[in-house]
Amino acid sequence: MKRTSHITELREIITMERSRGRKIALVPTMGYLHRGHLALVERAKQTGAFIVLSIFVNPLQFGPNEDYSRYPRDLERDSNLVKAAGVDALFHPTSEEMYPRPIVTYVEVGQLDTVLCGAMRPGHFRGVATVVIKLFNIVQPDLAFFGQKDYQQYLVIRRMVSDLNLPIEVCPVAIVREEDGLALSSRNVFLTSEQRQEAKVLSQSLNEAETCLRAGERSARVIEEQLRDRISRQCHGIIDYAEVRDAEDLSEVTIIERPVLIALAVKFGSTRLIDNKIMEVDPHV
Repeated sequence: MKRTSHITELREIITMERSRGRKIALVPTMGYLHRGHLALVERAKQTGAFIVLSIFVNPLQFGPNEDYSRYPRDLERDSNLVKAAGVDALFHPTSEEMYPRPIVTYVEVGQLDTVLCGAMRPGHFRGVATVVIKLFNIVQPDLAFFGQKDYQQYLVIRRMVSDLNLPIEVCPVAIVREEDGLALSSRNVFLTSEQRQEAKVLSQSLNEAETCLRAGERSARVIEEQLRDRISRQCHGIIDYAEVRDAEDLSEVTIIERPVLIALAVKFGSTRLIDNKIMEVDPHV
């Protein structure tokens, strides 16, 4: 596995691989990798492409009171994991390499930035979109892989690629969960043992919402109320949101008649966890 923190060196590596006829796949991450990240690598390997995995904790997507300085980092651990997983090149730039001077050019993502995590974390998706397009310009991948746990992020990137006519296929990868249903996240390491047990309610409440939908409930407000009630009764977490949104554009839904995203964000102490489920309705129920 090749490894570099320098943009020019990574571009030389990629140019060499392209000269050999290889396609390039990018797996962007913020590090402290888990099985969810490795599932992205596995999907990328299936394409036969040369796989570049990036590790960069992007300061642009953290607010002033968020956990940028606390975000877990262990580059050597991550390097060993991705080497064993079959990654071809690891790119781990410093902030100075990515932002050598104060940045004044950003990518705005419009309506997708006004709901869910965008409403709770102003400027977050502007930071995400800006760093991802920088990575796209550096790597110039044919394919890019994103996990669906961050479903709103996936939609933001997919829309950005479409709007800006970027020749990149954005590939979603399903959420990877622990045996008890908790979605894998680098932030799970911050949970106390009690919070870790309580956090199971996120996937449990989503499963309950799916059961309710399958039984014929079509009111988005009823589903949302059931989610909030279940979470409030079963844990001490503070709900940021529990909402039903259109799965294609995150627009508001009143009556569920098409695929929807049921999305949650809950704070357990200082640790904010997100989870979601995409659900389609049976028109005959």
